[in-house]
Amino acid sequence: MATGQKAKVKIVRTASGRKRARQAIKENAHNSSLRSKLRTAIKSVRKAVAGGDKKVAADSFKAAQQVIDTIADKKIVHKNKASRDKSRLAAAVKAMAGASA
Repeated sequence: MATGQKAKVKIVRTASGRKRARQAIKENAHNSSLRSKLRTAIKSVRKAVAGGDKKVAADSFKAAQQVIDTIADKKIVHKNKASRDKSRLAAAVKAMAGASA
């Protein structure tokens, strides 16, 4: 999904079809922003882990967990992907804590 591309507009004949097309555009924009929020939350944890600050990493992980769960509940991403992301982030934070201790 390239950000610079225009969304394809499907020409529909019925009024209900035109309404669904309008709704689909709005829904797609909203879902895209939620997916972006998810990726940003994951990146913030990865960045904190790379920075080496345990407290910041733990705090950002806690915030990211809430974002990931919320977006999975809304079915923007699959629950298994959300679980996998949380597991990998938790392992990274835990490994960082264990390596410095």
